Amino acid sequence: MRSRLPSTPTPREAAGRVARAASPAPLPTGVVARAQPGSDLLLMPGQLYFGNQPASVRTLLGSCVAITLWHPKRRIGGMCHYLLPDRNAIEATLRDGRYAAEAVAMLVEAIAHVGTRPDEYEAHLYGGADTLPDHLTHKPNVGVRNIEIGWELVDRHGFQLMGVDVGDDVPRSVRLDMRSGEVAMRRSER
Repeated sequence: MRSRLPSTPTPREAAGRVARAASPAPLPTGVVARAQPGSDLLLMPGQLYFGNQPASVRTLLGSCVAITLWHPKRRIGGMCHYLLPDRNAIEATLRDGRYAAEAVAMLVEAIAHVGTRPDEYEAHLYGGADTLPDHLTHKPNVGVRNIEIGWELVDRHGFQLMGVDVGDDVPRSVRLDMRSGEVAMRRSER
């Protein structure tokens, strides 16, 4: 029996390569949070989750913004926690959940993957606090820019905006109950 050279794929391997090449770009490790059924999932900055496995998805926000999504009929949803409105330069090949448009694009792909449309989802938009001290002479207004892109993305994709609490100078905690779709937001005291 002759052995095949490693560079010569079988027809099945070649078909698999073509299918993989046509699929969306892979996600960076750590962007999509993994959940255990019935658990409470804490999203870290730059992470997102979509599905129905955990009991809840929660996160803590300063100048970052979280967008929650819930499909009331299918009882499926998710959340993203982005840090920045956009990249300064487009050099990366992998999408990154730290950036608003990329995080929401990954959620929109997940929505399409389960056979639903963005306009079927209830959305909440939270965060964007000004967490820098007042005595600084130059403040980059990251929170304000995060809020603006969040509004734009919710509108662009047609999500049904149900709740908003943005701006000010206080951190927030957000929790999406994956059994009911209820979103609870609490402002922290300074």
